[in-house]
Amino acid sequence: MDDTIVSIATALGVGAISIIRISGKDSIFIANKIFKGKNLEKEKSHTIHYGYIIDKDEIIDEVLVSIMRSPKTYTREDIVEINCHGGIASTNKVLDLLIKNGCRLASRGEFTKRAFLNGRIDLVEAESVSDLINSETEIERKVAINSLRGNLSNLIKKIREDLIKIISNIEVNIDYPEYNDIYEVTINDLKKIIPKVKNDLFRLIKNYESSKLIYKGINVAIIGKPNVGKSSLLNKLLNEDKAIVTDIPGTTRDIVEGQIIIDGIKLNIIDTAGIRETKDVVEGIGVKKSLKTIEDADLILLLLNNNENLSKEDLELIEKTKEKKVIYIVNKNDLDNKLDLKNLNIDNYISINTIEEEGIKELKKKIREIFNFELLNSSDSIYITNIRQFNKIKEAYSIILDIEKEIDNNEDLDMVEIDLKEVWNILGLIIGESYDEELLDNLFSNFCVGK
Repeated sequence: MDDTIVSIATALGVGAISIIRISGKDSIFIANKIFKGKNLEKEKSHTIHYGYIIDKDEIIDEVLVSIMRSPKTYTREDIVEINCHGGIASTNKVLDLLIKNGCRLASRGEFTKRAFLNGRIDLVEAESVSDLINSETEIERKVAINSLRGNLSNLIKKIREDLIKIISNIEVNIDYPEYNDIYEVTINDLKKIIPKVKNDLFRLIKNYESSKLIYKGINVAIIGKPNVGKSSLLNKLLNEDKAIVTDIPGTTRDIVEGQIIIDGIKLNIIDTAGIRETKDVVEGIGVKKSLKTIEDADLILLLLNNNENLSKEDLELIEKTKEKKVIYIVNKNDLDNKLDLKNLNIDNYISINTIEEEGIKELKKKIREIFNFELLNSSDSIYITNIRQFNKIKEAYSIILDIEKEIDNNEDLDMVEIDLKEVWNILGLIIGESYDEELLDNLFSNFCVGK
């Protein structure tokens, strides 16, 4: 990290401004070589200066240059940010000049990687930077900010602090048994701390299911027999004519998708082909896709026709989805009622038609209740947001369960200590207390170049 890196930090294209970011020990020196205005090397930190970028005697752009001296910067290195006019040609020309004068073009995520390696942020906080950049909803933004502020990191650090205290005491007891004035760790001491560690880790594992819903959204499949109103419901939820609607059964032959956001949670809604026996080859492929969609869905909206008796297809779908999260929807309630659900013990259904709004509001309310949107939006919740963190937490939790068994069986403390150290090390890997270069390369390769 002895060289000085540069990159365009804003989206390249036509706009009001574009920002070129430089980081490294020679940042101010190199920027000053192509800047016409004040001598940047003599200016104070965290100041902005007006002037021109020049190439010999040619003016390239009129700019504002921000100087930020280490260590109070994003990377803890000297940083310069050049605010250019937002044109592709001038921005690329300034970038080219900086490279010719000694900068190296930054790789993906290299600024954040330097922030991590220089100790300004830990690995969880680095990952949350990427989450924040890619946030699509308000709740995703909140979760990312909470992680960036250190909520998850602080919890893991607190657990590690508690573990290292007891590990240190056990080691002293083992290494210096002759001393009478040192605290002697007992099984009862472990019985106080291990349940708390177990509960903290279990809470993080449980919250991961919620975080997946926050980041990936809820996959909602609209299913039912042909001509029951699936496409009309999709269009009503999306508030657009996404799917073709006719009174001809089998109109939808492939899945049609759309997305809405309720209380900051994405709903990925899939309108499936009507499920029935058919000799039509194309429709048959659509039916197979519909059945696969049922398996993968987080929530099923099973439509039944208020104006018809239950059919064989209806009963098969009810049976097929009984192990899933299902909202039964009786559609076309503006028509005569011929549907009898008494013998099926389906009393928890929503009655709607796709003309009026009231039933749609009730449906959205029901979805909120099923997935506990109020809890998902809670600012008190701490979420692990990716599979790397999740796998490490699960690994640590599994060892904690083994430690509980060892305590119950009155195992020797030196054996317990080995497992305690392993948990401590695994939690350290989550926040980046130890790491390998391959992990960092893979992690930061998912960032944009200017970050």
